Amino acid sequence: MMDDFNTPVAAAIAWAVGLCLIGGLMTPRAGWYESLNKPSWQPPGWLFGPAWTIILGLAAWSAVIAWNAAGTTADQRTVLIVFAVNGLFHLLWSPLFFKMQRPDWALVEVPFLWASLVAMTIGLWPISEMAALLILPYLAWVSFAAYLNLTIVRLNPRSRPQVA
Repeated sequence: MMDDFNTPVAAAIAWAVGLCLIGGLMTPRAGWYESLNKPSWQPPGWLFGPAWTIILGLAAWSAVIAWNAAGTTADQRTVLIVFAVNGLFHLLWSPLFFKMQRPDWALVEVPFLWASLVAMTIGLWPISEMAALLILPYLAWVSFAAYLNLTIVRLNPRSRPQVA
């Protein structure tokens, strides 16, 4: 039984599920968020959960492919570093935007998240082109979300956190 356990797969699943769960818990959509002006082209709220699940699932698949393709300890270290750094920047955005009610601060964080994805794509490419390509939907979604974040900031110039 224990021979069937696959550590890279388990770690990748834990990374993706953890990011989805923590991101979801940090994303209350009632009250303050609902009162913000948002563009007409914003996707419906129900789409964000499935979109992130698919995107992070593809990224987890990328991690497994890259780990299995890593021919050296240095390559394995690259895989761990790019996914850890991305996970950190991924987790920072939702608390800034939703918990602290600061879309302007979240917008400042977005380039770091975006850069972590570019670094991930570049870092994975020599290890596995397929692993790098699986990150592109994540990069595209974050690019779209960054533009949505910018638009919300522009539509709500006086939006500040509500004091309880």
